[in-house]
Amino acid sequence: MPALTPDTIHTLTETLADLTDYLRENPDPAEALALVEPLLDEYTGLPVQLADTLRALARAVQENQDTPRTAKGDLLITELRTAAWELADQHTLHYVLDDLRDLYGSSPTSEQGCCWCP
Repeated sequence: MPALTPDTIHTLTETLADLTDYLRENPDPAEALALVEPLLDEYTGLPVQLADTLRALARAVQENQDTPRTAKGDLLITELRTAAWELADQHTLHYVLDDLRDLYGSSPTSEQGCCWCP
């Protein structure tokens, strides 16, 4: 795996901002759904990935020997974990895509199925 840097993560967030800008231009709904579909995948989408990232950050902070053992530190770790649970609950957003496809009468990415279905 290539080394991660703040710049690589910044590039990722810029790409997401570009997607948001594009969606504000009122693209064709089928195209918009296809672009957003990977973000809301039930297993690998943003809610799940960001929740996992927050849990990993909480663990890294908690297990680091230099982390002060204070009530405030414990509270911050708890807040990270709470936010992770709240984000993980959003994994059900992938069902919204199914409903939107039904609304527009389109099937998931032609005959191959969507990214979470065989």
